[in-house]
Amino acid sequence: MTAATRTLATLRTGLFGTRTNTLVTAATLLLLSQILPPLFRWAVLDATFTGNAEACTRAGACWSFVAAKLRFILFAFYPPDLQWRPVLVILLLAAILTASAVPRFWGRPLLFAWPLTILACWLLMQGAFTSTPIPSNQWGGLPVTLFVWAVCFAAATPIAVLLALARRSTLGGLRTFSVLYIELMRGTPMVGILYVAMLILPMALPDGLSFDKMLRAIVMVTLFWAAYIAEVIRAGLQALPAGQTEAATALGLGFWRTQQLIVLPQAFRIVIPGLVNLAIGFLLATSLLAVIGIFDLLNAARASAADPQWLGFYNEAYIVVAVVYFAICFGASRYSRWLERRLAAGRRL
Repeated sequence: MTAATRTLATLRTGLFGTRTNTLVTAATLLLLSQILPPLFRWAVLDATFTGNAEACTRAGACWSFVAAKLRFILFAFYPPDLQWRPVLVILLLAAILTASAVPRFWGRPLLFAWPLTILACWLLMQGAFTSTPIPSNQWGGLPVTLFVWAVCFAAATPIAVLLALARRSTLGGLRTFSVLYIELMRGTPMVGILYVAMLILPMALPDGLSFDKMLRAIVMVTLFWAAYIAEVIRAGLQALPAGQTEAATALGLGFWRTQQLIVLPQAFRIVIPGLVNLAIGFLLATSLLAVIGIFDLLNAARASAADPQWLGFYNEAYIVVAVVYFAICFGASRYSRWLERRLAAGRRL
């Protein structure tokens, strides 16, 4: 049986293999027949692809709005003549994330590359080496979403490892601190954490000392996400049999070498789906940055449709954002499946 024949047989079994599957398939096809034709008519047949707002009709999509406001959706209020800087930030983040996704690049050089890339992105967004620095109030769009997401997730992961190990520690004080920290953070809404970064953290700093709003948000979000990642990693640690640690101890390995060489690699392999699921959720949660006035991708799209010259084209703006989010999240999901298969194959060998 060829691969195509097997695929068709699997589809036939999945769609019509049982009476329940057949009913669900028929109901789905009926629903799609009601949704897709009007959507196609709105998006293509009645759509406006060129011209200004007056040329657009409410009967169809106004894709000329997307063409006119795409730069604002992607970069918000960043100066147009310097938008090559956020473009370079996107490319740098894409490069470091791609390198981090390939197992053969995992090693000490990658650990040094991350802080250097983050520093370079921060300097680029600040307008370093230009006559006029760019304040964070003018940052926005896709670079801010990717930067906050990548920096917070990367910084939260090592903190989460320490928290997960502390929660399993035999030292009562250390374990109690970890439990209290994790439960407190997980019991607090992310909006509350952002308000702490915006309102309470500046009051806790000494007089004359202040931090950029973006930096405060990154610090607090990192500490918040670390609690969630810690619980996922702890699940992986608990899934390992105790014999792994006992064998390492019998060989004379210390605690940290045991964790580095034996325990953590196996634990991370187990929790890959959970970590990817968290990463996708965290990416979507960056839209909450709008509550403290940071123009992430979603907030920039909302503001673009509030332009008096293009007022009200929210559907088109949100579709652009949805496509970007879907591309990133779908790619992350497929990467997770690929990495699981690769590591499982290596384990079988």
